[in-house]
Amino acid sequence: MPRSILILLCHPDRDSLCGALAQRYATAATNAGHSVRLIALGELAFDPVLRHGYRQIQALEHDLQDAGDAIAACDHLVLVYPTWWGAAPALLKGFLDRVLLPGFAFRYRRDSVWWDRLLAGRSARVITTMDTPPWYYRWIYRDAGITQLRAAILEFCGIRPVRVSRFGAVRSSTPTQREHWLQQVAELGRQAR
Repeated sequence: MPRSILILLCHPDRDSLCGALAQRYATAATNAGHSVRLIALGELAFDPVLRHGYRQIQALEHDLQDAGDAIAACDHLVLVYPTWWGAAPALLKGFLDRVLLPGFAFRYRRDSVWWDRLLAGRSARVITTMDTPPWYYRWIYRDAGITQLRAAILEFCGIRPVRVSRFGAVRSSTPTQREHWLQQVAELGRQAR
């Protein structure tokens, strides 16, 4: 069944391994009959700082409004980013701070500790590259950045399941290894997973 897929390239440089992974996923998904849109966050014009928290409304720039509309319209969200300092780059965090706002992504209930997950009905795939070996990141660092993105952000807003692909260690990888990663991502794109 064809799906509507939004790919967010969250590396500031499209000409990167993350850029190649995002493009390979997009091409494979398109060839499999899925509707695909790729947004490169590094090419958007927006202030990544939520200047007043939730105390004051900060108008969304055109690019953020467009990206929010794309999130609302998709069935499956794919985030492709490098793990830097154990977590997603500031570009992605700033984007999420600005776009996943109350009333759009979630809504707190009056006089309750509970909330409504307004982005329910969507799934996600996180694709991250890292210089740390993935096993070390999972067992020693306890998957800190993935846990933040999966549980405290995406699932908080109702997006689930959230599946994760970790590729590393990039620093010591060979061209053959990187091509294998690209093939793995292409298969995920074909399956819209």
